[in-house]
Amino acid sequence: MQPRVVIFDYGSGNLRSAQRAVERTGADVTVTGDPHAALEADGLLVPGVGAFAACMAGLLAAGGDRVIGKRLAGGRPVLGICVGMQILFAQGVEHGVTTQGCDEWPGTVERLNAPVVPHMGWNTVDVPEGSQLFAGTDEGERFYFVHSYGVRNWELEVTSPYVRPPLVTWSTHGTPFVAAVENGPLWATQFHPEKSGDAGARLLANWVATL
Repeated sequence: MQPRVVIFDYGSGNLRSAQRAVERTGADVTVTGDPHAALEADGLLVPGVGAFAACMAGLLAAGGDRVIGKRLAGGRPVLGICVGMQILFAQGVEHGVTTQGCDEWPGTVERLNAPVVPHMGWNTVDVPEGSQLFAGTDEGERFYFVHSYGVRNWELEVTSPYVRPPLVTWSTHGTPFVAAVENGPLWATQFHPEKSGDAGARLLANWVATL
């Protein structure tokens, strides 16, 4: 059977291009803001473009924070893309205003420290050993980024020898920032895999294969 993927429509995100890209993996894709459908799907994709505060407001209004929390509590896969990744962190700071995020990971989304912002275009990433998300991609592969804010410091520390620490992929624009995270059922990318050609298609196929 085809895995069922819901792309959560909470008023923000590049929904149609993401839908087409995930459909090309062979998944059965629905774009909806229905919390029940989002809970029941094999995989949930959380997109996001624009401002952190606006995305969080839309997510909260649609009940998306509760959907994400319930899915992760049951080990159900979630993939965040761009601001859909950023809102998974504890907070975002834009223009001096702090907005609370979903707090699935500690950390702050803040303005990139770079001579040119936004960071727009193709960039390489530093993939950790053992990554499932990037399996089958070439070393030095480039992915498409469009963002002015990111997570510059990874704050989650895992001290138990019985818990596998998250795999964190980094990229650099001015200074390093988090480009992707793999943490049990919760995966996320700062870049847009749906706009990243064959390499991005491979990442989406890798995620769908885990469903």
